Amino acid sequence: MKALFAIPMFRRFTGAWTIGNLADSALFLTLSIWVKDISGSSSAAGMVFLALGLPIVFSPFMGAFADRFPRRRLLILGNAVSAGSALLLLLVAGPDGLWLIYVVAFIYGLLGILNGAAQSGLVRDMLQDENLDSANGLLSTIDQGLRIFTPLLGAALYTLWGGGALAVGVAGALLLTAGLLITVPVQESAPEPASERGGFWHENSAGFRHLNSIPVLWRMVVVTAIALGVIGMFNSTLFELIDKGLGKDPEFFGILMSLQGAGSILGGLTAAMLMRRAGPVRAVGFGLGLIGLAALAAATDLLPFVAEHGLLLAVVLPALFLAGVGIPWIFVALVTTRQRLTPARLQGRAAAATNLVLNIPQLASIAVGALLVAILDYRWLMLIAGLVIAGCAYSMLRTTLEAEAEQEVPATAEGTEQSR
Repeated sequence: MKALFAIPMFRRFTGAWTIGNLADSALFLTLSIWVKDISGSSSAAGMVFLALGLPIVFSPFMGAFADRFPRRRLLILGNAVSAGSALLLLLVAGPDGLWLIYVVAFIYGLLGILNGAAQSGLVRDMLQDENLDSANGLLSTIDQGLRIFTPLLGAALYTLWGGGALAVGVAGALLLTAGLLITVPVQESAPEPASERGGFWHENSAGFRHLNSIPVLWRMVVVTAIALGVIGMFNSTLFELIDKGLGKDPEFFGILMSLQGAGSILGGLTAAMLMRRAGPVRAVGFGLGLIGLAALAAATDLLPFVAEHGLLLAVVLPALFLAGVGIPWIFVALVTTRQRLTPARLQGRAAAATNLVLNIPQLASIAVGALLVAILDYRWLMLIAGLVIAGCAYSMLRTTLEAEAEQEVPATAEGTEQSR
């Protein structure tokens, strides 16, 4: 970490990224609260998350966009436009303005994909390979730390002064982020010449082809996607666990998420060390193993001994903390590996392709979980999910050390490594 903060441009970037992330976290949850207040409908409130998630289908195009233009400028412009969209919320005065909240959520989700693709390449241009794991671990730690209290900050702004205060606060933070990014002097890699991009589909599918061309990276992405295909069920089953298993009120969900967030801070701080000692593939395996353990812990009430002695809470709390630790282990290892093994001007498309492959199964499992939890006992759903995730973890942990050997960035048709 000390080596990272010795790099002035990374310090400035981290400061800007932290402020922008604070605005994001404050806005996301509060928008659904706002919709619930003015509509009285839980379904309408849930549609906010659909509006935020739907832009994922445009990931390939956002990735190609991020690879064509200077990424720092895209981040500055993206934050400025996000600030403008947040100010549109000042026009929401009642149920007739619901559509505007959904529009803002959609724009915000779309720009978030573009910013994520541009950021991946910018960090790659900014740092040497040996610092990427520590940088991604640090950014993950900050992200998880902010998620513990920034939703409360957003809710407080909304409760005390209304949606207008939330809009102005978020817009101000995003404009400050854009201003700080102007001061980050990154020497960016040159974009591909137009003659090397190929046609529309060739350019926009380059990220997927690149992932598939590197066996270690493709395996990490696919196995994680399979695990996320059942992890999405947690959204529904956790509320059943709280109600029927633990006998707690729905508000207990916040306590569980804070506990998981605390675990994720520890995970972010230790991710780089784990990667260096165990290798990135095994780091993904250990992270999946901890999440699988948490799923199985939620199903331990099926055991007579646990049910009779009321031990479920004592089992679930530490398991959720450990699951929080595992989340950064997975994504820091995956993101760092992708950055290291991807040519400089393919970073945006590779990042966008990864996000699409990972998010589609998770979104589908959220919908499936919401249906299944009304039919099946949540404990059996968690047991099935735990076994699937454990299988994914095993497939990563059995990987030979040779498969994790350092690889040179492939000189593919999609692009070559540029000097930095």
